[in-house]
Amino acid sequence: MIFDFESDFAGSLRCIPMIARQKLDIVAIKMSLRQWSRLSREERGQLTEQPCTTPQQVEAYRTLVLHLIATRTDEPAKLLAAQNLADWQQTVHVPDAVLAQAHADNVPPPALSVWQSLTPLQRFALIKLARSQHENENFVPAMKEFGILA
Repeated sequence: MIFDFESDFAGSLRCIPMIARQKLDIVAIKMSLRQWSRLSREERGQLTEQPCTTPQQVEAYRTLVLHLIATRTDEPAKLLAAQNLADWQQTVHVPDAVLAQAHADNVPPPALSVWQSLTPLQRFALIKLARSQHENENFVPAMKEFGILA
């Protein structure tokens, strides 16, 4: 799934789409854009489409990513510290990063009920966009795409 707000840069898979970024976070591997660009179009598509939900799928995805980085790039894999996925999986409150970015963009933040109704990938995208130094111009378009803003 490629969101509309990322279709111009991720639709061609020249950039890492949110769905693949979420899976990379799940397997605790930081893939650089340079490493991503060294993969074939088919391999990038596979990393976008391959499931990464069950423990077996997560392990298979992690193994695949490590193999692709080792065989296609001249850089070592960068492993992330054990990830706390609670920020995009939790629905008890809207994360501070999302509230702060909405305030910075002068738009109302998502109400808790709206936050709870978003898919995990939508919540992941908003958090990533809110935390990004260079991609937060897509925060408002994502909020509109997800039906949070009119």
